[in-house]
Amino acid sequence: MIEIKIKIEPGARLPEYQSKGASGADLFAHLNKPVIIERGETVLVPTGLYIELPEGFEAQIRPRSGLALKHGITLLNSPGTIDSDYRGEIKIIVTNLGKEDFIVANHMRIAQIIFSRVEKADFLPSADLNNTERNNGGFGHSGH
Repeated sequence: MIEIKIKIEPGARLPEYQSKGASGADLFAHLNKPVIIERGETVLVPTGLYIELPEGFEAQIRPRSGLALKHGITLLNSPGTIDSDYRGEIKIIVTNLGKEDFIVANHMRIAQIIFSRVEKADFLPSADLNNTERNNGGFGHSGH
């Protein structure tokens, strides 16, 4: 378990794991009044949370499967990445792909946050790459 330093605005809620085995902690909307997301619309939903990640970690923001299945609510730029040097408020890019308008209420569970280690790459320019069985085949080349 890693320790995450978190600043929370008055009235906002800390992330919560909903079960012992949950990978993601739910993030809650922090709103003065409900927000209506019309069909096909995208809005930015604040959480009232600010985090300080240890270097070498990222936070990923992911959709909630129940909102996706029941209402067609998903997140653009998913998974969204929060870098270890970002100190701004966590805001969620929520899109309504459903058939009806969707109302986001204060303290509604709107997304989940997952923490991962990050490896940096040392890019080495090369004129040649090793061949493989697949080689440059892509975009459905295997027929599956």
